[in-house]
Amino acid sequence: MARIGVMLPRDLPADQVLAYARRAEALGFDELWVVEDLGFRGGVAQAGAVLAATERIAVGIGILPAGARNAAFAAMELATLALLFPGRLIAGIGHGMPDWMRSVGARPASPLTLLREFTVAVRTLLRGSPGPAAGRYVQVEGVVIEKPSLVPPVLLGVRGPKSIAVAGEVADGLLLAEPAAPPYVAGAVAQLAAGAEVITYDVAVVGDDGAAARELVRPGLVWIGEPDWAPHLAPLPFAEDLARHRREAPSREAFAATLPDAWVRELALAGTAEEVRTQIAARHAAGATSVVLVPAEPDPLDALSRLARVFP
Repeated sequence: MARIGVMLPRDLPADQVLAYARRAEALGFDELWVVEDLGFRGGVAQAGAVLAATERIAVGIGILPAGARNAAFAAMELATLALLFPGRLIAGIGHGMPDWMRSVGARPASPLTLLREFTVAVRTLLRGSPGPAAGRYVQVEGVVIEKPSLVPPVLLGVRGPKSIAVAGEVADGLLLAEPAAPPYVAGAVAQLAAGAEVITYDVAVVGDDGAAARELVRPGLVWIGEPDWAPHLAPLPFAEDLARHRREAPSREAFAATLPDAWVRELALAGTAEEVRTQIAARHAAGATSVVLVPAEPDPLDALSRLARVFP
């Protein structure tokens, strides 16, 4: 079933987090995604709080960096949430941003090896089976934890083709960070098994005036010209022009402010409700099972009701 979710912004004031979660549920969003970015708030703690504050909405954690936790204890945390809130948790695991992981001494020599071992271990433990044989990085052999009645799906939040291939081999699906234009989604889906979950993020603004909404979304696009975002952009027909535009722009802010409107239409979910509805449908058609809107307006709580206009 095609689903629509919304992200809980990492810098939303703490005293607004639970109100935001309740509002997202009341407006009809299928999922609420929390993020774990270094220097902000922990993913498991946020997920537990918003699960307890809501009744229906599924809560995704996007993502838990594999290098930041022991696999057995990560599985225990996820299993606990799944036991307390059956069927409402989606777990995302990834590499973590390289600079962040290096800054805390948690960037391994082989991130792909760690990610593979960590994912296999966490999924094995969540199913109630003894931990797999020790690997290069993960050593949980024989460990057993309490199995939840409904085992949460474990997705990999990754970008490039090698990491996406690992997701296809050892995970339940894939989480694609923004921008997730349909060509990028389709290329990633082709590397996965049939029926895999595919969650996409995109910065979003919905308004009465489509052009004005696309102007408001531009600050959410300041980072996309950076090297880490190359896999997202490569399938787009204007990828080379966009890369040139980034090289020539005097700053990230100038880069985003001067993107052609046609490019913004591809790189964000921004416009009138009908325009954004069409963009969401294109992502679903490309293979996304859930499209997650990332609020780009200065007041995300106030923006929620406008984002919810995408529902028929």
